[in-house]
Amino acid sequence: MAATAFASSYFVSQLEIEEGRAVGLGYYRTRGFRDDILKKFELGYSPEKRTAFTEEAEKSGYKKSYLVKTGLSIERENYMFDRFAGRVIFPIHSLSGNVIGFGGRTLKSDKNIAKYLNSPESDIYHKSKVLYGLFQAKKSVVSADRCFLVEGYTDVISMHQAGIENVVASSGT
Repeated sequence: MAATAFASSYFVSQLEIEEGRAVGLGYYRTRGFRDDILKKFELGYSPEKRTAFTEEAEKSGYKKSYLVKTGLSIERENYMFDRFAGRVIFPIHSLSGNVIGFGGRTLKSDKNIAKYLNSPESDIYHKSKVLYGLFQAKKSVVSADRCFLVEGYTDVISMHQAGIENVVASSGT
């Protein structure tokens, strides 16, 4: 989980640089997301450069094998590249709050590019056992004694911003 925690911090930090502010933060602003919501869900951005994250992770001491196992990087014939390059990032948390996976949304209109790309199944992430937003919703779910299931990441985030916090989304179909 150290690699996914590093990745989450990296993606959040990218919202503070020029490309991240223009593209990532610009997207979140068009969705109406406030700064407190960005922070609560640890939303971020992965730069367009195909190797930016992988290079930074390796420079910080993360092994290639962990980057590949967690699905953050993809290896092809001795070449490594970022799975989520050029996407806004939605970290997926475990019930205890650890980042275990990611969802990335492209902002391009190219029909040949998947709109959403998610972390693959791994030792720490099993999409059939995870509800997006449950970590942020758990106190409200318990106090309200009910939970609403919505379609996706931005639905969960929008509901939280509107003050309805007992909301989650499935991490797959």
